[in-house]
Amino acid sequence: MGAHPRHAKKQNGFALSPKAAAATPPRRATRERLGLSIGEFAVLRRLDTPEKIQAWLNATPINHELDGETVLSVREVVRQRRAHCIEGAMLAACALWVHGDPPLVVHLDCDLSDYPHVIAVFRRGGAWGALSKTNGAPLRYRDPIYRTLRELALSYFHEYSNRRGQKTLRSYSVPFDLRRLPLDEWVTKEASCWKAHDRLVVLRHYALISKRQERMLARRDRFERQAGKVVEYPRPEKPRAQPTRASKKPS
Repeated sequence: MGAHPRHAKKQNGFALSPKAAAATPPRRATRERLGLSIGEFAVLRRLDTPEKIQAWLNATPINHELDGETVLSVREVVRQRRAHCIEGAMLAACALWVHGDPPLVVHLDCDLSDYPHVIAVFRRGGAWGALSKTNGAPLRYRDPIYRTLRELALSYFHEYSNRRGQKTLRSYSVPFDLRRLPLDEWVTKEASCWKAHDRLVVLRHYALISKRQERMLARRDRFERQAGKVVEYPRPEKPRAQPTRASKKPS
């Protein structure tokens, strides 16, 4: 009788079948595996600590999506040097993978009056931390001090609000290992990575508060709302269209 493992390996906290466990990708991502150029990979190789990854994200201008919504791949974030939350999270996760951490991301979902957020998560000493790209101050890096992902998600709760000062964060997803997606869907894709985006949206989510607690939430006061308007990269004004010869008024 053939031997069977008593316990399958785990990924994202869930048991994998022996066949899936055997197919687990290598711990570190090489340039050849990722399909990146020497220069593109060199950027990720320099980001060898979570602190360096976050500093790079902070120094990268926010993607204001002036020409329409995007989900830039890791390659395009490096090339265009701009990113918003999911784009920054995928780059951060890829950099973590290059240096031996699994490329895990978590989807933070919210009330319909606000926008969801995506973070890359990592563990140090058994505690969770997070890397985050945002244009404001509150929803950024989290030190690896949180015992559970729920604690980590709750650290974003108070400042996660809409323009009316209503606290809108409602749930967090299971951590998703981006190695489960084809690399050309999030690392090297030249068009927007909508399949990666859609995969995160449908992950299993866990509620952070009850409906009763939701009804008791206080709004952030005027001072807090004013502080929340501070951004690192202001939205540029679109240049005004120059009048054509035909549109000029006759003198």
